[in-house]
Amino acid sequence: MTATPSPSPTAKRVLLAAPRGYCAGVDRAVIAVEKALEQYGSPIYVRHEIVHNKYVVQTLERKGAIFVEETAEVPEGSIVMFSAHGVAPTVHAEAAERKLATIDATCPLVTKVHKEAVRFAQDDYDILLIGHEGHEEVIGTSGEAPDHITLVDGPEDVENVEVRDDSKVVWLSQTTLSVDETMETVDRLKEKFPQLISPPSDDICYATQNRQIAVKQMGGQADLVIVVGSKNSSNSVRLVEVALGAGAGDAHLVDFAEEIDEAWLEGVSTVGVTSGASVPDVLVEGVLEWLSTRGFEDVELVKAAEESITFSLPKELRRDLRAEAAALGSAE
Repeated sequence: MTATPSPSPTAKRVLLAAPRGYCAGVDRAVIAVEKALEQYGSPIYVRHEIVHNKYVVQTLERKGAIFVEETAEVPEGSIVMFSAHGVAPTVHAEAAERKLATIDATCPLVTKVHKEAVRFAQDDYDILLIGHEGHEEVIGTSGEAPDHITLVDGPEDVENVEVRDDSKVVWLSQTTLSVDETMETVDRLKEKFPQLISPPSDDICYATQNRQIAVKQMGGQADLVIVVGSKNSSNSVRLVEVALGAGAGDAHLVDFAEEIDEAWLEGVSTVGVTSGASVPDVLVEGVLEWLSTRGFEDVELVKAAEESITFSLPKELRRDLRAEAAALGSAE
Protein backbone atom coordinates (compact mmCIF):
# COMPACT_ATOMS: atom_id res chain seq x y z
CA MET A 1 0.00 0.00 0.00
CA THR A 2 1.43 3.36 -1.04
CA ALA A 3 1.65 5.93 1.73
CA THR A 4 0.01 9.29 1.14
CA PRO A 5 2.77 11.82 0.61
CA SER A 6 3.10 14.58 3.19
CA PRO A 7 2.14 18.02 1.96
CA SER A 8 4.97 20.11 0.65
CA PRO A 9 6.25 22.67 3.13
CA THR A 10 5.50 25.31 0.50
CA ALA A 11 1.90 24.15 0.02
CA LYS A 12 -0.59 26.97 0.48
CA ARG A 13 -2.77 26.68 3.55
CA VAL A 14 -5.02 28.71 5.82
CA LEU A 15 -4.98 28.53 9.61
CA LEU A 16 -8.47 29.48 10.80
CA ALA A 17 -8.75 30.65 14.40
CA ALA A 18 -11.39 29.32 16.74
CA PRO A 19 -13.01 30.96 18.52
CA ARG A 20 -13.42 34.06 16.40
CA GLY A 21 -16.19 36.53 15.58
CA TYR A 22 -19.24 37.35 17.67
CA CYS A 23 -18.94 37.19 21.43
CA ALA A 24 -22.01 36.78 23.63
CA GLY A 25 -22.26 40.52 24.36
CA VAL A 26 -22.18 41.49 20.68
CA ASP A 27 -24.65 38.76 19.74
CA ARG A 28 -27.01 40.03 22.45
CA ALA A 29 -26.71 43.65 21.32
CA VAL A 30 -27.29 42.96 17.62
CA ILE A 31 -30.28 40.69 18.33
CA ALA A 32 -31.63 43.38 20.68
CA VAL A 33 -31.74 45.92 17.83
CA GLU A 34 -33.39 43.40 15.49
CA LYS A 35 -35.97 42.41 18.13
CA ALA A 36 -36.71 46.04 18.96
CA LEU A 37 -37.35 46.77 15.26
CA GLU A 38 -39.63 43.73 15.01
CA GLN A 39 -41.47 44.53 18.24
CA TYR A 40 -41.79 48.30 18.02
CA GLY A 41 -41.19 49.09 14.36
CA SER A 42 -38.79 51.65 13.00
CA PRO A 43 -37.23 53.94 13.78
CA ILE A 44 -35.20 52.63 16.70
CA TYR A 45 -32.51 55.14 17.57
CA VAL A 46 -29.14 53.78 18.71
CA ARG A 47 -26.67 56.01 20.53
CA HIS A 48 -23.31 55.37 18.88
CA GLU A 49 -22.63 52.24 16.85
CA ILE A 50 -24.30 49.28 18.57
CA VAL A 51 -21.00 47.42 18.04
CA HIS A 52 -17.86 48.54 16.24
CA ASN A 53 -18.40 46.89 12.87
CA LYS A 54 -19.18 48.68 9.62
CA TYR A 55 -21.11 45.77 8.04
CA VAL A 56 -23.30 45.23 11.12
CA VAL A 57 -24.16 48.92 11.38
CA GLN A 58 -25.00 49.19 7.67
CA THR A 59 -27.18 46.05 7.85
CA LEU A 60 -29.15 47.38 10.82
CA GLU A 61 -29.56 50.78 9.16
CA ARG A 62 -31.22 49.08 6.19
CA LYS A 63 -33.63 47.44 8.63
CA GLY A 64 -34.64 50.79 10.16
CA ALA A 65 -32.15 51.58 12.91
CA ILE A 66 -30.90 55.16 13.11
CA PHE A 67 -27.47 55.67 14.67
CA VAL A 68 -26.79 58.98 16.40
CA GLU A 69 -23.78 60.36 18.23
CA GLU A 70 -25.61 62.21 20.99
CA THR A 71 -28.84 61.71 22.92
CA ALA A 72 -29.90 65.25 21.93
CA GLU A 73 -30.32 64.04 18.33
CA VAL A 74 -33.13 61.66 19.32
CA PRO A 75 -36.65 63.17 18.99
CA GLU A 76 -38.58 63.41 22.23
CA GLY A 77 -40.91 60.51 22.87
CA SER A 78 -38.78 58.07 20.85
CA ILE A 79 -37.02 54.83 21.74
CA VAL A 80 -33.24 54.92 22.08
CA MET A 81 -30.89 52.00 22.61
CA PHE A 82 -27.51 52.27 24.32
CA SER A 83 -24.68 50.35 22.67
CA ALA A 84 -22.82 47.30 23.96
CA HIS A 85 -19.97 49.56 25.12
CA GLY A 86 -22.06 51.14 27.87
CA VAL A 87 -22.79 54.75 28.79
CA ALA A 88 -22.23 57.03 31.76
CA PRO A 89 -25.05 57.81 34.23
CA THR A 90 -25.27 61.32 32.75
CA VAL A 91 -26.48 59.78 29.47
CA HIS A 92 -29.35 58.01 31.25
CA ALA A 93 -30.22 61.37 32.81
CA GLU A 94 -30.17 63.08 29.40
CA ALA A 95 -32.53 60.43 28.04
CA ALA A 96 -34.94 60.95 30.93
CA GLU A 97 -34.89 64.73 30.35
CA ARG A 98 -35.80 64.18 26.69
CA LYS A 99 -38.62 61.80 27.68
CA LEU A 100 -37.06 58.88 25.82
CA ALA A 101 -37.86 55.23 26.39
CA THR A 102 -34.53 53.42 26.67
CA ILE A 103 -33.15 49.96 25.97
CA ASP A 104 -29.80 49.28 27.58
CA ALA A 105 -27.77 46.83 25.46
CA THR A 106 -24.58 47.30 27.49
CA CYS A 107 -22.58 44.07 27.58
CA PRO A 108 -22.99 42.45 31.03
CA LEU A 109 -19.20 42.20 31.30
CA VAL A 110 -18.92 45.97 30.85
CA THR A 111 -21.69 46.45 33.40
CA LYS A 112 -19.59 44.39 35.83
CA VAL A 113 -16.72 46.87 35.46
CA HIS A 114 -19.14 49.78 35.98
CA LYS A 115 -20.35 48.22 39.24
CA GLU A 116 -16.78 47.65 40.39
CA ALA A 117 -16.00 51.33 39.74
CA VAL A 118 -19.03 52.45 41.76
CA ARG A 119 -18.19 50.14 44.66
CA PHE A 120 -14.53 51.16 44.90
CA ALA A 121 -15.47 54.84 44.60
CA GLN A 122 -17.92 54.44 47.48
CA ASP A 123 -15.03 53.05 49.53
CA ASP A 124 -12.99 56.13 48.51
CA TYR A 125 -10.36 54.31 46.46
CA ASP A 126 -8.39 55.93 43.66
CA ILE A 127 -9.27 53.87 40.60
CA LEU A 128 -6.68 53.48 37.84
CA LEU A 129 -8.62 52.61 34.70
CA ILE A 130 -6.40 50.99 32.06
CA GLY A 131 -7.80 51.79 28.64
CA HIS A 132 -7.65 53.92 25.52
CA GLU A 133 -8.60 57.57 25.79
CA GLY A 134 -11.77 58.42 23.87
CA HIS A 135 -13.02 54.83 23.59
CA GLU A 136 -16.76 54.67 24.33
CA GLU A 137 -16.34 52.00 26.98
CA VAL A 138 -13.74 54.08 28.82
CA ILE A 139 -15.98 57.16 28.67
CA GLY A 140 -18.89 55.16 30.09
CA THR A 141 -16.89 53.58 32.91
CA SER A 142 -15.18 56.87 33.83
CA GLY A 143 -18.59 58.49 34.07
CA GLU A 144 -19.58 56.13 36.88
CA ALA A 145 -17.05 57.70 39.26
CA PRO A 146 -15.41 60.69 37.57
CA ASP A 147 -13.88 62.05 40.78
CA HIS A 148 -12.13 58.77 41.58
CA ILE A 149 -10.98 57.47 38.18
CA THR A 150 -7.67 58.21 36.47
CA LEU A 151 -7.15 56.87 32.96
CA VAL A 152 -3.90 54.98 32.32
CA ASP A 153 -3.42 54.68 28.56
CA GLY A 154 -0.72 52.01 28.37
CA PRO A 155 2.56 51.27 30.18
CA GLU A 156 4.19 54.51 29.07
CA ASP A 157 1.48 56.50 30.86
CA VAL A 158 2.27 55.08 34.31
CA GLU A 159 4.94 57.65 35.22
CA ASN A 160 2.30 60.41 35.00
CA VAL A 161 -0.10 58.76 37.45
CA GLU A 162 -0.62 60.33 40.85
CA VAL A 163 -2.91 59.15 43.67
CA ARG A 164 -4.07 60.58 46.98
CA ASP A 165 -3.23 57.56 49.14
CA ASP A 166 -0.85 54.77 48.06
CA SER A 167 -2.68 52.33 50.35
CA LYS A 168 -6.09 52.78 48.67
CA VAL A 169 -5.50 52.19 44.96
CA VAL A 170 -7.18 49.67 42.65
CA TRP A 171 -6.87 49.01 38.92
CA LEU A 172 -9.69 48.23 36.51
CA SER A 173 -9.53 47.89 32.73
CA GLN A 174 -11.35 48.29 29.47
CA THR A 175 -12.63 44.83 28.51
CA THR A 176 -11.21 44.72 24.96
CA LEU A 177 -7.50 45.31 25.55
CA SER A 178 -4.47 43.17 24.80
CA VAL A 179 -3.96 40.90 27.79
CA ASP A 180 -0.18 41.17 27.57
CA GLU A 181 -0.10 44.96 27.32
CA THR A 182 -2.58 45.28 30.18
CA MET A 183 -0.49 43.09 32.44
CA GLU A 184 2.63 45.06 31.49
CA THR A 185 0.79 48.21 32.57
CA VAL A 186 -0.32 46.51 35.81
CA ASP A 187 3.24 45.39 36.57
CA ARG A 188 4.52 48.95 36.15
CA LEU A 189 1.71 50.29 38.33
CA LYS A 190 2.58 47.77 41.04
CA GLU A 191 6.22 48.90 40.95
CA LYS A 192 5.03 52.45 41.56
CA PHE A 193 2.21 51.55 43.96
CA PRO A 194 3.15 48.31 45.79
CA GLN A 195 -0.18 48.18 47.64
CA LEU A 196 -2.20 48.36 44.39
CA ILE A 197 -5.05 45.86 44.51
CA SER A 198 -6.59 44.01 41.58
CA PRO A 199 -10.29 43.74 40.71
CA PRO A 200 -12.15 40.75 42.19
CA SER A 201 -12.18 39.09 38.76
CA ASP A 202 -10.42 39.68 35.46
CA ASP A 203 -11.91 42.67 33.62
CA ILE A 204 -10.67 41.69 30.17
CA CYS A 205 -13.52 39.87 28.44
CA TYR A 206 -13.27 36.08 28.07
CA ALA A 207 -13.89 36.41 24.31
CA THR A 208 -11.10 38.96 23.87
CA GLN A 209 -8.71 36.64 25.71
CA ASN A 210 -9.75 33.53 23.77
CA ARG A 211 -9.33 35.25 20.40
CA GLN A 212 -5.90 36.49 21.40
CA ILE A 213 -4.84 33.01 22.56
CA ALA A 214 -5.90 31.49 19.22
CA VAL A 215 -3.92 34.12 17.31
CA LYS A 216 -0.86 33.46 19.48
CA GLN A 217 -1.11 29.75 18.70
CA MET A 218 -1.09 30.29 14.94
CA GLY A 219 0.97 33.48 14.73
CA GLY A 220 4.37 31.81 14.73
CA GLN A 221 3.33 29.54 11.84
CA ALA A 222 1.78 32.26 9.68
CA ASP A 223 3.56 34.30 7.04
CA LEU A 224 0.51 36.57 7.01
CA VAL A 225 -2.42 37.03 9.39
CA ILE A 226 -5.63 38.64 8.17
CA VAL A 227 -7.87 39.97 10.92
CA VAL A 228 -11.41 40.73 9.84
CA GLY A 229 -12.73 43.74 11.74
CA SER A 230 -13.26 47.50 11.66
CA LYS A 231 -10.55 50.03 12.45
CA ASN A 232 -12.58 51.47 15.35
CA SER A 233 -12.87 48.02 16.96
CA SER A 234 -10.37 47.96 19.80
CA ASN A 235 -10.30 44.17 20.15
CA SER A 236 -9.80 43.73 16.38
CA VAL A 237 -6.87 46.17 16.33
CA ARG A 238 -5.35 44.31 19.28
CA LEU A 239 -5.50 41.01 17.33
CA VAL A 240 -3.22 42.50 14.66
CA GLU A 241 -0.75 43.54 17.38
CA VAL A 242 -0.94 40.13 19.06
CA ALA A 243 -0.33 38.33 15.73
CA LEU A 244 2.80 40.36 15.06
CA GLY A 245 3.97 39.86 18.63
CA ALA A 246 3.50 36.09 18.27
CA GLY A 247 5.82 35.96 15.27
CA ALA A 248 3.56 36.40 12.25
CA GLY A 249 5.49 37.67 9.22
CA ASP A 250 2.84 40.29 8.52
CA ALA A 251 -0.68 41.15 9.72
CA HIS A 252 -3.46 43.36 8.41
CA LEU A 253 -6.95 44.46 9.44
CA VAL A 254 -9.72 44.43 6.81
CA ASP A 255 -13.47 44.99 6.90
CA PHE A 256 -14.12 43.01 3.72
CA ALA A 257 -12.29 40.52 1.50
CA GLU A 258 -11.96 43.05 -1.30
CA GLU A 259 -9.72 45.16 0.92
CA ILE A 260 -7.01 42.47 0.86
CA ASP A 261 -4.01 43.53 -1.22
CA GLU A 262 -2.73 40.85 -3.61
CA ALA A 263 0.80 42.05 -2.85
CA TRP A 264 0.45 40.76 0.73
CA LEU A 265 0.50 37.19 -0.64
CA GLU A 266 3.91 37.44 -2.30
CA GLY A 267 6.11 34.67 -0.90
CA VAL A 268 3.34 33.57 1.49
CA SER A 269 2.48 29.91 2.01
CA THR A 270 0.55 30.08 5.30
CA VAL A 271 -2.19 32.62 6.00
CA GLY A 272 -3.82 32.93 9.43
CA VAL A 273 -7.40 34.17 9.49
CA THR A 274 -9.39 35.42 12.46
CA SER A 275 -11.96 38.08 13.28
CA GLY A 276 -12.81 40.49 16.06
CA ALA A 277 -15.59 39.94 18.57
CA SER A 278 -18.05 42.17 16.67
CA VAL A 279 -17.65 40.47 13.27
CA PRO A 280 -20.30 38.19 11.72
CA ASP A 281 -18.85 35.00 10.22
CA VAL A 282 -20.20 35.83 6.76
CA LEU A 283 -17.31 38.29 6.43
CA VAL A 284 -14.77 35.61 7.34
CA GLU A 285 -16.34 33.27 4.80
CA GLY A 286 -15.80 35.98 2.20
CA VAL A 287 -12.10 36.13 3.06
CA LEU A 288 -11.78 32.33 2.88
CA GLU A 289 -13.44 32.34 -0.56
CA TRP A 290 -11.09 35.11 -1.74
CA LEU A 291 -8.07 33.13 -0.56
CA SER A 292 -9.40 29.89 -2.07
CA THR A 293 -9.51 31.41 -5.56
CA ARG A 294 -5.81 32.23 -5.12
CA GLY A 295 -4.74 28.70 -4.21
CA PHE A 296 -5.30 28.75 -0.43
CA GLU A 297 -7.87 25.95 -0.35
CA ASP A 298 -6.47 23.88 2.54
CA VAL A 299 -8.06 25.20 5.78
CA GLU A 300 -6.87 23.98 9.19
CA LEU A 301 -8.67 24.93 12.39
CA VAL A 302 -6.59 26.31 15.26
CA LYS A 303 -8.81 25.83 18.31
CA ALA A 304 -7.94 27.65 21.52
CA ALA A 305 -11.14 27.31 23.55
CA GLU A 306 -14.81 26.33 23.59
CA GLU A 307 -17.31 29.13 24.17
CA SER A 308 -20.80 28.44 25.47
CA ILE A 309 -21.62 31.70 27.27
CA THR A 310 -24.89 33.41 26.36
CA PHE A 311 -26.62 36.48 27.79
CA SER A 312 -30.36 37.11 28.03
CA LEU A 313 -31.79 40.01 26.06
CA PRO A 314 -32.30 43.42 27.74
CA LYS A 315 -35.28 43.34 30.05
CA GLU A 316 -36.79 46.40 28.34
CA LEU A 317 -37.68 44.24 25.32
CA ARG A 318 -40.32 42.58 27.47
CA ARG A 319 -42.24 45.85 27.90
CA ASP A 320 -44.37 48.04 25.64
CA LEU A 321 -41.84 50.81 25.12
CA ARG A 322 -43.85 52.66 22.46
CA ALA A 323 -46.61 53.17 25.01
CA GLU A 324 -44.06 54.21 27.64
CA ALA A 325 -42.48 56.71 25.23
CA ALA A 326 -45.90 58.17 24.39
CA ALA A 327 -46.74 58.47 28.06
CA LEU A 328 -43.44 60.20 28.79
CA GLY A 329 -43.98 62.58 25.90
CA SER A 330 -47.46 63.56 27.09
CA ALA A 331 -46.48 63.94 30.74
CA GLU A 332 -46.41 67.47 32.09
